[in-house]
Amino acid sequence: MDRSRYPVEVRRAEPPPRRPQPVSGWLVAILAVLVGVLAYRMWTSGPTAIYDPEAAPRAIAPRGDLLPTELKQIELYREAVPSVVHVTTTTLARSRMSFDITEIPRGSGSGFIWDDQGHIVTNYHLIHGASRAEVALQDGSVWSARLVGAEPNKDVAGLKIDAPADRLRPIPVGESSNLVVGQNVYAIGDPFGFSATLTTGVIGGLDREMQSIGGERIAGVIQTDAAINPGNSGGPLLDSSGRLIGVNTAIYSPSGASAGIGFAVPVDIVNEIVPDLIRDGRVDRPGLGVHLRDATAADYRRRGLLPEIEGAYVHEVVEGLPADRAGLLGTRRGPAGRLIPGDLITAIDGEPIRNAAELILALKSRKVGESVMLDVVRSSAAGEYEQIEVAATLAALPTLEQ
Repeated sequence: MDRSRYPVEVRRAEPPPRRPQPVSGWLVAILAVLVGVLAYRMWTSGPTAIYDPEAAPRAIAPRGDLLPTELKQIELYREAVPSVVHVTTTTLARSRMSFDITEIPRGSGSGFIWDDQGHIVTNYHLIHGASRAEVALQDGSVWSARLVGAEPNKDVAGLKIDAPADRLRPIPVGESSNLVVGQNVYAIGDPFGFSATLTTGVIGGLDREMQSIGGERIAGVIQTDAAINPGNSGGPLLDSSGRLIGVNTAIYSPSGASAGIGFAVPVDIVNEIVPDLIRDGRVDRPGLGVHLRDATAADYRRRGLLPEIEGAYVHEVVEGLPADRAGLLGTRRGPAGRLIPGDLITAIDGEPIRNAAELILALKSRKVGESVMLDVVRSSAAGEYEQIEVAATLAALPTLEQ
């Protein structure tokens, strides 16, 4: 080729510089293993061997006698645990594919033997919505249970099993009216499926309130720091004599596990409710047969339809019940459709009533068939008010409405 025809100098291309190749990951791993083996050999070998062919178990140090408090707890547990049962519930579900009805597990918890007739006491929230329940005794036997009755507003339910009396150990019943903060308590139940677990603590507070599954606030609840976890529900809370003083029902915990604040329904409430459940399947609560609405009363006061007087506002009267027979009046319409507010109950037997909750609480201390005198503020069609007295005889009501 004639290079004189090309003024540009043509140079021979040089190969690019070679870059260092990365070390293979496999090579690094092999080196690490070799280093580890070498280090282990150096650790386990040397001038002095670390193995002793004469090695033997250590001599056992004498324990000594158990403390009196330990012996008392052990005896309490041994005496009480045969009365504690495990409750499992199932519910019916329909398959989306085959439309077959099947039973699926719903929940589990604890309970205790009430008497030698086979009655079992547990929490209502444990069996609520279940289609079937089974009760396992401490001897390992499992029995199908029937629902006897329930009181949702106290979170108490009664079951019945057909176990023979010689397999049943009724729990000793104590009292809760004389409990004091600081006394020792013991909870037995099946938390997280671990059967017959004992936890200990003290009464941390009395006269607490908690919301029941039925919507009513349970008064007089026992607070304890004895660990109560899921599965303890329905189990007994015992005093130092092994007597039932409460039914474990709830915990206060953002995480769902025990945080040292547990609650139990007092045994005095349970001992009053359970006989009614066994006898009638329900709890007869004395009442008037009215629907109370504090919010409606507040609205009527703002609108000038009610005077600025505190009381339990009667929104509706149930026909045929004590309030209706006594002549109490609920919200109604007057001439030309004018709204006439219902009666405002301001006192019962001279005891001032400021709202619906106070009326409900006052009625709880009465009995079915008892006569009461009500102080009432009544509105007229003309927009005037008068104070009257109304006598009523309390009757058994099946619902929370009073």
